[in-house]
Amino acid sequence: MKRRDFLKVVGVGATMIVVQPSMIGQKLYASDGSMFKTYDKVQLMDAQGDPVLASNLEKEKNYVFNYPHVATPCFLLALPEKTSKDIKLKSEDAEEYIWSGGVGKENNIVAYTAICSHQLTHVNPADSFISYVPKKQKTIAYTEGGVIVCGTHLAAFDPAKGAKALSGPTSEPLASIVLEHHDDDTLWAVAVLGPDKFHSFFKAFKPEFKTYFGGKRKAKKFVTASAQTVPLTEYTKEIVQY
Repeated sequence: MKRRDFLKVVGVGATMIVVQPSMIGQKLYASDGSMFKTYDKVQLMDAQGDPVLASNLEKEKNYVFNYPHVATPCFLLALPEKTSKDIKLKSEDAEEYIWSGGVGKENNIVAYTAICSHQLTHVNPADSFISYVPKKQKTIAYTEGGVIVCGTHLAAFDPAKGAKALSGPTSEPLASIVLEHHDDDTLWAVAVLGPDKFHSFFKAFKPEFKTYFGGKRKAKKFVTASAQTVPLTEYTKEIVQY
């Protein structure tokens, strides 16, 4: 049975969603369950097939893995310092939810869909117009670095605050990939929190799915067991930042 549908909604209005035992401690608030979906628990593995260890991640480096679908790219980031906690966010439809913060010993590891919430600019094997810009690097999309920037229309998102939109043509955050950090330092993707845009994504890029994944049906398959995680420089041929 898929994990994505396992949730319990209590009450009305600003509702608390109680999730599975592995997610205890992460209280998510929304008026319905649409902002939180669980999927198969998937371990992040490197290109050699070894587990990705949180302590081995290079800070401020863009890593990419695909989840929950074969064709939906995600960023994995070890930020330079711990994130904020319990950030209240809102979709463009005014659905509110709570992003609980980063994981790992330093509470600095985060993951987000690498699909812009504005017009679906995304990471693909040919090029990437969306990526994290380190704190000491300048970007014309925002007053300072340490943000995820979509170069198509210069939208900026704060990865330390649930990928909250900071500037540009969108007010909607990037969807968050909910991570588990285990005692053996491994990382696991277990759910998607926030406005994921997957439905629109799969409608918009059929030729791309045929080129890279053998068609839309294969591209929509769910990732199971493990997800290969590599630096963005190895995932895509060209990285475009402004």
